[in-house]
Amino acid sequence: MAKGSSRTSRAQLLRSLLASGVVAPLVGVAPFGLQAQAQEQEQPITPSSEQVDAPGTSEAEPAAEPQVLVSEVLVEGLAGHPDRERLERAVYDSLTVRPGTTTSRSAVKADIDAIYATGWFSDVRVRPTDGPLGVRLLVTVSPNPVLTEVVLNNPDALLPKQEIEEVFATDYGRTLNLKTLERRVKALQKWYASEGYSLARITGPTRVSPEGVVELSVREGVVEGIKVQFLNANGDATNEDGEPVRGKTKEWVVDREISLRPGELFNRRELEADIKRLYATGLFADVKVTLKPIPTKPGEVQIVLGVIEQSTGSLSGGIGYSQSQGLFGQVQLAESNLFGNAWDVGTNLTYGQYGALADISWNIPWIKGDPNRSGLRTKAFLSREIPQVFQSTDDGSIRTLKGFYEPPATAVVDSSAINNLLGLPNNYVWNTDDLGANNIRQAKEFPFALYQGKVLRGSSFYLYEPEGDLVRVQRTGGNIQYIRPLRGGDPYKKNLWTLIFGLSGQEAVTMNGDGVARAYGAAPFKNSGERPPRATADEILCLAYNCSATNQLVGARIAASYNNLDDNKNPRSGSFLTATSEQYVSVGENSPTYNRQRVTATHFIPVNWLNFYKGCRPKKGEAEDCPQAMAFQVTAGNVLGTESLPPYEAFCVGGNNSVRGFSNCDLGVGTSYVEATIEYRFPIFKIISGEFFVDAGSMLGSQGDVPGKPGELLLKPGQGFSVGTGVILTTPVGPLRLEVATRDWTGDYRFNVGVGFKF
Repeated sequence: MAKGSSRTSRAQLLRSLLASGVVAPLVGVAPFGLQAQAQEQEQPITPSSEQVDAPGTSEAEPAAEPQVLVSEVLVEGLAGHPDRERLERAVYDSLTVRPGTTTSRSAVKADIDAIYATGWFSDVRVRPTDGPLGVRLLVTVSPNPVLTEVVLNNPDALLPKQEIEEVFATDYGRTLNLKTLERRVKALQKWYASEGYSLARITGPTRVSPEGVVELSVREGVVEGIKVQFLNANGDATNEDGEPVRGKTKEWVVDREISLRPGELFNRRELEADIKRLYATGLFADVKVTLKPIPTKPGEVQIVLGVIEQSTGSLSGGIGYSQSQGLFGQVQLAESNLFGNAWDVGTNLTYGQYGALADISWNIPWIKGDPNRSGLRTKAFLSREIPQVFQSTDDGSIRTLKGFYEPPATAVVDSSAINNLLGLPNNYVWNTDDLGANNIRQAKEFPFALYQGKVLRGSSFYLYEPEGDLVRVQRTGGNIQYIRPLRGGDPYKKNLWTLIFGLSGQEAVTMNGDGVARAYGAAPFKNSGERPPRATADEILCLAYNCSATNQLVGARIAASYNNLDDNKNPRSGSFLTATSEQYVSVGENSPTYNRQRVTATHFIPVNWLNFYKGCRPKKGEAEDCPQAMAFQVTAGNVLGTESLPPYEAFCVGGNNSVRGFSNCDLGVGTSYVEATIEYRFPIFKIISGEFFVDAGSMLGSQGDVPGKPGELLLKPGQGFSVGTGVILTTPVGPLRLEVATRDWTGDYRFNVGVGFKF
C-alpha cells in the first residue's frame, strides 16, 4: 500500500512540475535590449498532496520547491551550423543541471539565463519530457547570425567607418557574440572620448538583421546654447537683494573667446581650450562650467559659463638701475578692461639719473568683429636717454661740445682784418716775429679764419668749445601697429605666423645734461696730454643726421614672425623666427632716408643630460617634468643708405641680451652685424635652473660706415666672443638670471643680472 502510494506521489509531482511551466518553453533576457522571439508562459502551480502544510508549520515559511530527476540533456538547433562544436560547448558549459541529478523550475530558468549570457544566441527554449528514468530536457537554441557589417543609425556621425572596420575586423565572418559586441562598443566609445566628445554615447544593437548586419545607436551630444553668467566673489549669481550679478565685461568679450557654438557637437577639449583663452585675457579670477541637459531635447546640453571677474586696474612702482639711465624709479598705472571692452590702457613714468621716460599706450588685443583676431597697438611717448652708441665702459664716452667751427681748408684772411681784430694800424705789415708772438707758427701766407673773436687756422687750432656732458637723445613721438595673425580664417586655431604693419613718427634731439640741444660731440681724447684734453677735427663728429641737433624720423615697419615653441616662457622644443624691415623716409631737410633690416632665428632641442632635478628622473607612471634643452640663436642686421643713418640709430652689440662678456654696446657699433649664441639649460631644483653658454658677435667691418665712426673713436673691437655660466631663479615677476662670462678668454670677467631669458 505504501509502495503504491509512493509511485502515485512521484507521478503527481512530475505532473505538477510540468504543469507549473517547466514543460512550457522558458526563455531568458538578452543583453543590450535585444528582444528574444519567444515569451515565457507562466501557469499556476497545482500543489500535490505532499505539498500540504504539515501541522504546526508556520504559514510564513515558503513551501520547498519541487525537485525532479533529470535523466538526459540534449541540445538541438545547431545542425549544420559552422560553429556547432563551439556553440554546443557554450550551452553545456552554461548548464548546471546534469543527467542523474535533480533540478527545479528556478534552476532551469537560471540555466537559460546563463545560456543567454554567453552572447551567442538570440532564442533559447527548454522542453522537458517524461522518460522511464526521469525528466528528459531538450534545449533548443537559435544562434545569432554571422556578423557581416556594423552600421550606425546616424550616417552623419563623426565615428570614421575605418575605425569601425578596425574594431570589428576579427569578428566579421563569425557568429555574432553579444558579449564581444559589448566590448567592441566600448572600444568605439573610447574613440569618442579620446577625441574629446565626452557626451557621445553608443548603445544597441537596435537591430540585427538575419543577414548579420548590426545597427548601433549613436548620440554624440549637441550644444543647445551658451549662457554667460556673472558671479560674485562667493560664486553666487545674485547679490544681497536677490538681483542678478552684473559684470563689467561685455558679454561679447566672453562669447568671442568661445569656439563652441549652438548646434555643434560638444567637445571637452575644445571647451577646455576656450576656458584657457578666457583665463588668458586676464579679466577673470575663476570660470565655472555647468552642463545642463535639455529635458525636451535628449542628447542636447546648455553650457553655462559662470565667470568671476577680477580687478583689472593696477598701480605699481619700483626702483632699478640701467646703464642708460643709471639709478631710476618707475611708476606704472594700467587698466586692462577699459569700458568692459578688454582694451588695455596704461601709462608709465620712469625717472633716472641720466634720463626719463613717459608714455601712454592703448592696446586692442582683438578688434571687435574681426574674424582674423587682428589687434591694434598705439603708443605716444616722450623719452630721454643716454645712447650706448656714444659710450664705452673702458674707453670713455663721447661728450657734447658747446660750439664747433670747421674753417675752410684754404681760407685766407687779409692782414687788415687781423689788424683790426688785434687793434693794430691798418697799414701794419706782418712779419715772422709778429706771427711768433701771436702763436702762429708760419712765416708766410697761410689760411686764416675768425671764430668768436679768435684767429684760427686749419687743424692747428682747436675750433670748439668743450663742454664734457654725456650725450642725451630726447625722443618725442608715437607709433601705431596692426597685428594680423595668419590663422587660416579660424580665430581659434593655433597661430604659427604673424604679420605686423606699423607706422611711426618721432622727433629726436641730441642734447647735453641740461637739455640744451647740441649738434656736435668729441671723443674722449685719452691720448692727449693737454688739459683740458683736445681733439683734432677728425675726432669730432655730428651727433645726428645732417649735423643738426634735431631730426625727424618718419617710417613704416613690416615684420613677420613664426612660432611653434612648445612653451613661450621656458621652451624645450620648437623654433622662433622673426624678420623685420623698417623704411624711413625724408619729410624735410633734417629728416633721413634709410632702410634697416633684422632677422632672428631661434631653435630648441630637448635633451636629458643632467638629472639633478627629480622631475628628470620620473618613476614608473609619472610624467616627466624636465625643461632641459639645447638652445641656438642667430641674429643679423643690415642698413641700406648708411650715409643718412643718424649715429644713435646704428646697431649695437654686447650686453645682457647680446654677447654677455661685454658691457652694453661695448663690442661694436656698426651698420651690419651678426650675433650667435649656443646655450644649454637644465633644471637643478623646482625654481632654480642652470645654464652654460657661448656668445659671439661681429660688426662685419661696418664700424667705419657709421657717420662719425663712434665705434672706432671709442676703440670698440668690432668682434668678440664670451663663454659663461649662470643660474636662473624663477620668481613671480619672471626668471631672474645671475651670470658670469669671460671676454675673449682674457680673464676679464663680467657679472650680469638680467630679468627673463636671453631668448
